[in-house]
Amino acid sequence: MTAIHPDGDRITVKVGGELDLDSSERLRGVLREALSRSVHGIDLDLGGVTFCDCSALNILLTLRRRALEQAKTITIQHASTEVDRLLALTGTQPLFARPGPDGQGAPVQYVQDTEPQEMETQGMQTRDMETAEDADYDLRIEVAQLRRAMQTRPTIDLARGILMASFSLSSEEAWTVLVAASQNTNTKLHSLAGDLVTAVKGDALPDAVQEQLSSAVARVNSGVGTTGGAAEGQEPAQAAD
Repeated sequence: MTAIHPDGDRITVKVGGELDLDSSERLRGVLREALSRSVHGIDLDLGGVTFCDCSALNILLTLRRRALEQAKTITIQHASTEVDRLLALTGTQPLFARPGPDGQGAPVQYVQDTEPQEMETQGMQTRDMETAEDADYDLRIEVAQLRRAMQTRPTIDLARGILMASFSLSSEEAWTVLVAASQNTNTKLHSLAGDLVTAVKGDALPDAVQEQLSSAVARVNSGVGTTGGAAEGQEPAQAAD
């Protein structure tokens, strides 16, 4: 959850909810857009953040470096206990402090005394570095997602087996049921699979999950599509790990 408010020559960005690998790409896009629209930088209100991991911190540090290159600042005006703890553990709190009256903490102001051609060359080099940085970030996100998929796959496969045995479904039909229930309950696929496996041991499924599973099974048995063509083995965006 984010809200952007222009404040003079700066932009205030209010962020709430969980800041983790799943939300990092959206957070990165919002902050970069806010930085580009600002004159002197952005102020962050993270008081509503309930969880923050190192992937979110990496985004903030990368954004700060980009801001310094543009002679702007990134400050954290308000932070929740969770954010404060992470910043304290990593020693990064001073990096996002508001500059004092004496200007301490403000970015270095670079004097543009180069020739136009040299400035253009420097601009091209900066854009090339930003492109390489974006590609590196995307690769790291993809690797992290693949690792998580490998960790959650056994649970998902076990849940599919339970559905196959319980409702006489094929492997593909069981996958369709899982994906449909995941989408309709706004539950991550691996979490839904874990709940289903736990239910076999005697724990009851939430009513909403039971209802969506039953509905998905009925639709599969009647031959009505439920997932809009999601391929087997490929989780939808709404249920991505």
